[in-house]
Amino acid sequence: MIDQIESNDLSLTTAAKAFLKESAGWTKFISIVGFVFLGLLVLIALFAGAFLGDMMGNSGMGSFGGAFVTVIYLLIAVLYFFPIYYLFQFSSKMKAALQTQNSELLEQAFSNLKSHYKFMGILLIIALALYAIAFIFGGLAAMMM
Repeated sequence: MIDQIESNDLSLTTAAKAFLKESAGWTKFISIVGFVFLGLLVLIALFAGAFLGDMMGNSGMGSFGGAFVTVIYLLIAVLYFFPIYYLFQFSSKMKAALQTQNSELLEQAFSNLKSHYKFMGILLIIALALYAIAFIFGGLAAMMM
């Protein structure tokens, strides 16, 4: 059976365009603030690692503790980058799509929004799994005492 292609174009009302324009403005603000905090997180990672390395110099850990903290913070920064980037791309492409009435840009904007939520959803699943594992091990440790 041959699939039929329906010409069922969805159109945006004036109110919907206004809502999307306002949402794009807020997501641009949120993403820019996110990029600023991302930069601060990287700076903290570098300086906290060096600071902790100096503090732990007399212990048996040496600079390993500081390097460990730096690596953890940098990994968090890498994870934090992607949802911010997707959100920024959504806002930029949405504003451009609404200004130029470009359906392709609108589609790309929604694709970036989907990627943002998908990434956040996966991170949430991972966090919930880690909480469940910690809860189980905590319960087992309490029963062994």
